[in-house]
Amino acid sequence: MSRTQAHLSAWDPEIKSAVSKKDHLFVWLYAIAITAAEVVTTFHDPLYGIVWHVVLLAALLVHASLVNKQAINLVYLALSLAPLIRIMSLATPLVGVPPIYMYLIISLPLFTAAAYVMRYASFKPEDVGLIVGSLPLQLLVASLGVPLGLIEYLILRPAPLAPELTFQHVWLPALILLVSTGFLEEFIFRGVMYRAAAETLGRWYGSIHISFIFAMLHIMHRSPADLVLVFAIALLFSTIVGFFRSLLGVSLAHGLTNIGLYIIWPYLLR
Repeated sequence: MSRTQAHLSAWDPEIKSAVSKKDHLFVWLYAIAITAAEVVTTFHDPLYGIVWHVVLLAALLVHASLVNKQAINLVYLALSLAPLIRIMSLATPLVGVPPIYMYLIISLPLFTAAAYVMRYASFKPEDVGLIVGSLPLQLLVASLGVPLGLIEYLILRPAPLAPELTFQHVWLPALILLVSTGFLEEFIFRGVMYRAAAETLGRWYGSIHISFIFAMLHIMHRSPADLVLVFAIALLFSTIVGFFRSLLGVSLAHGLTNIGLYIIWPYLLR
């Protein structure tokens, strides 16, 4: 086997076991249920949304335990991170905390949960993209964050998270967005969740499924255009990670997208 073949097969493993039609149905039912919970949270009542997500989290964990001797259990366990993200963002008591620090505080238990799933699944760091890879290529991928942040800003037009566009006021919020949104979300979705889905459902099927869930967690922005953009970005990032095996470039691109969206472009284009 050539180095290239070994490289690709290591990231795109053979499906461990045949997945039943029932499992395929459940996988998409959970995706639809997450979507419905986001709709309830955004357009009806966040409290009902939290309850819905808690029920989903419990259902996924129970389902994973019931099929613990089958490969599909890793998919259910990894999917439990999706409702957990929304539960943490809505239920954590952060009254009076500046919005930018909310990202940091919420990210800590999410990092812990994702690391637990990774350990339970016996994924090695390289299995979930925690390698540098080719640095020039990763930096080229990272540069995508600049235009992507501009495009998303033109769609959403959010208020800035930094009081002024100066180094003193920008460096810490930028660092928090880079680590607590960029790296965290890529570690969860393009790392742990994608790897679990790829091993059981296949690379492209898993990519579409995880990208769909990632996009649906952006319903809170109330923008159909943003949902389409985020879904397309998620598919692009999954393809990049699937080929280069490293989260570095997409994590930097994701972080730069959010830095542009919430810090840079609101001042330059207001």
